[in-house]
Amino acid sequence: MKKFFSFLFAAVVVLGSNTIAAQNQPRQAPSPLKSTPAYTTDINQYGQTVSVIPLSAESQDGFLVFQNKAADYRIWFDLRVQADGAVFWGAPDGTDKIGNGASIRRARFAIKGQFRKNWYGELDMDLADGVVELKDAYMRFDGIRNVQLQVGNFKENFSISRNTTSRYLQFIERPMAVAFAPSRHLGVQAKFEVPLFWAAAGYFLQPVDGAETRANVEDNNKDYGNSTGYSLTGKMVVRPLYELEDASLHIGFAASYRTPKADLSPNRYGSVRISSRNSTVVNRKKYLDTGYIPEVNFELMYTAELAGHYKGLRWEAAYLRDDVHINQHVADSPTKHFWGVYAQAGVLLFGGKQNYDAGGAKYTRITPGRDWGDVELCVRYDRLDLDSENIYGGAANGWTVGVNYWVNSNIKMMLNYQYVSNNKYANGNGKLNIGLNSEGEPTTDPAAVSGKDAGVNYSMLACRFEINF
Repeated sequence: MKKFFSFLFAAVVVLGSNTIAAQNQPRQAPSPLKSTPAYTTDINQYGQTVSVIPLSAESQDGFLVFQNKAADYRIWFDLRVQADGAVFWGAPDGTDKIGNGASIRRARFAIKGQFRKNWYGELDMDLADGVVELKDAYMRFDGIRNVQLQVGNFKENFSISRNTTSRYLQFIERPMAVAFAPSRHLGVQAKFEVPLFWAAAGYFLQPVDGAETRANVEDNNKDYGNSTGYSLTGKMVVRPLYELEDASLHIGFAASYRTPKADLSPNRYGSVRISSRNSTVVNRKKYLDTGYIPEVNFELMYTAELAGHYKGLRWEAAYLRDDVHINQHVADSPTKHFWGVYAQAGVLLFGGKQNYDAGGAKYTRITPGRDWGDVELCVRYDRLDLDSENIYGGAANGWTVGVNYWVNSNIKMMLNYQYVSNNKYANGNGKLNIGLNSEGEPTTDPAAVSGKDAGVNYSMLACRFEINF
């Protein structure tokens, strides 16, 4: 597996100067700005002579952009606020009450910049919980034809759903099956792209998000000499319909070899935990939870995904799996096999068009069909199964219907109805009641639940109001 990732990483870089690259010109970001005067000079606060680039300010679909095309300089803000609300009903007797409520799901502030011709940088933070959490923080070099080299904290290229920005998701939350798809980690990555083929390979360390994570990494290093752990992640995508303007077909496969990370507290070092909410962060209960699995040697994750669009119709499906391998010296501890699957589709009802982002190998903002916007009707089925061998983290099925109103480039409103069916092992790792025992009392014990309706099944109605600017 390590040889596979080493080969993929090398191939991504080498292909950049190959014949394929010469036949496929790199994409150019459109810019309506006309050329402006070249550099002047000035004296900065340290008494040094510095170059001064005159900038022009403009609004591009509601986003504030400062740029000078002649100097290959562009900087812009990317802000996002998502306000969610949800109500729940239908949970059976003997289960924990689910509280209705509201939440600021995301309050993002990002600054992005193109510096000179071949350099790009980004800093992205989330303020939703009243505490600063680091999201994207990286630099990128684009100076090799059809190749991008990137270093910093960013999303690993593994799952199309995980890598699709939350601005352009078809549902309020990603599928449960994406629970173990890796997100942002500190690392380095190479990406290769031509119209037919896309590939990425990267070497990643621990997540870099908040104070708790940083404290755990430092304590593991300082007190115990524990390494941060690492991951090797690679992905390949074939796009046979790239010549069609109104259609796309995305066929992807990804794999990730992962050793335990040092972002857990020192007493948990060497462990892995997989958990997921069913539907929305308004319901804080994580019914699906493996707890901490100790003595992990490595994880092997992989996914196969199929997605596409035709005019206003967009669909996406994937199978994801996480094989957790235990250290050989641990007796009676076979490999754990966790998996998930989802299939979803959405259609724009008023002549709008779905759009595929070839550079990111994912879907992006729609083109509305009317002056007042467009309405998208979506359906999804998803399943996550965390029951394997001697681990009973629970399993759940979800059926969701959604309606999205894309008002314009900046405003989006979402409404989701979901029915969730959890099995009797989905008890939040022993913390949540899943039904009544033979004496009519609530219980968390799967073996003690009486009746065939064991497990927390319920309905949810959730909404989101979103602004991007």
